Amino acid sequence: MYLSCNQVFERLFGASEAEILGKTDYDFVDRELADFFVANDRKAIAAGKPTSNEEWVTFADDGHRALLDTIKTPMYDSQGTLIGVLGIGHDITERKRAEEVNAGLEAQLQQAQKMEAIGQLAGGVAHDFNNMLGVILGHTELAMEQVDQGLPIYSDLEEIHAAAERSTDIARQLLAFARKQTTVPKVIDLNEMVEAILKMLRRFIGEDIDLAWLAGSGLWSIKMDPSQIDQILANLCVNARGAIAGVGKITVETANWTFDEEYCASHAGFIPGEYVRLSVSDNGCGMSKETLLHIFEPFFTTKGVGEGTGLGLATVYGAVKQNNGFINVYSEPGEGTTFTIYLPRHTEKAAVSLPAGFVDTAVGGVETILLVEDEPTILTMTTTMLQRLGYTVLPAANPREAIDLAGTAAEAIDLLVTDVIMPGMNGRDLAERLQADKPGLKCLFMSGYTADIIANQGVLDENVCFIQKPFSRVDLAAKVRQVLDSGRG
Repeated sequence: MYLSCNQVFERLFGASEAEILGKTDYDFVDRELADFFVANDRKAIAAGKPTSNEEWVTFADDGHRALLDTIKTPMYDSQGTLIGVLGIGHDITERKRAEEVNAGLEAQLQQAQKMEAIGQLAGGVAHDFNNMLGVILGHTELAMEQVDQGLPIYSDLEEIHAAAERSTDIARQLLAFARKQTTVPKVIDLNEMVEAILKMLRRFIGEDIDLAWLAGSGLWSIKMDPSQIDQILANLCVNARGAIAGVGKITVETANWTFDEEYCASHAGFIPGEYVRLSVSDNGCGMSKETLLHIFEPFFTTKGVGEGTGLGLATVYGAVKQNNGFINVYSEPGEGTTFTIYLPRHTEKAAVSLPAGFVDTAVGGVETILLVEDEPTILTMTTTMLQRLGYTVLPAANPREAIDLAGTAAEAIDLLVTDVIMPGMNGRDLAERLQADKPGLKCLFMSGYTADIIANQGVLDENVCFIQKPFSRVDLAAKVRQVLDSGRG
């Protein structure tokens, strides 16, 4: 029974000290909680020293819930006889909540760091892979030009070329995940982009799926590469379609959104500001918490062998992060999934909505091209490609050699095609050096390096011509012709 209590304890039991003294826990709380109190008293007595425990209690005076850290201490008289148990409770509710928030933020930070580390690895592998694929693709195409299509070896070359193309797609998706694919950002009307993409996707989604499109009114503009919107929406819709067995519904929605300081304080990685929200929801099978922890990792897939690469959602993640956006996923098994993407608002006037197409033909010419590439195999391959297209090629293995060639060349140089990152001098500096002596010299930059490195060289400006390695003969021919026929230098 109780011998004494303070005012806070009176509030807990909803009674005065006079009403509490001489009574037990069972007179004021339910049996389960009373048994818990008594068990802790006995634990302290058995230990012969203070013991601590946490307990959720409801205060009888106002009904509020609190988590108490209660220390129970056995009390003895001068002869060592037990005379009672002293209980002192500390309200740790807010501290516990803060710890839970911090633990959640720490988990989010650890996940972000893990994704960053995977991204660094993926980006490095993809760059080296791209250089090798460029050589394989290029020489395969050159060989196919020299072989009669009726010969068995031509079919073998086609298989090599197809495999290299598929590998190139994987490398590009790895770069997308690593947030290092080369991009040309443009101001975009997202509603117009989404509507155009959905027209193409409806044929793939099928008649059994209701594809709903809810366009937000007065939608703000964003600035990013239009091809990345295509990547994001296509991968999310394909993922949603795969989660639906039979008849179902996919909803695509846009809206303006603002994050405040309070929200961002409890969500690691989010930054206050104005955003455009793009969400893709389905009523499919949903995902478990364990699956949600891994869905953005490259090559992670819940599909069977041969049914997917596991790079679709990794590509989405990389594209969103590369554009300083955020992505959230909400899913429950059997309840469907919603992917919500937030892309920063762009405040300048919109310029374009949809990307322009390219002519897919290998058109050559008779102009003179100064080609600069520090990788010998790529220099040889690209030289051969351009020569077979009819161009006169001056190959240089480094910027110094290129400067010397430009100074001694008998013919006028019509185009500089140069790698971006090279020892001693980068491609942009080389172009500026040559243009100082040859005003109006047109330039085409090429690189297998990733976008964050290239951006430091100024190659991602919208008015600069660039081709990403690895490239095919058709891609190179089209880009070279595009630059030569344009008015840009």
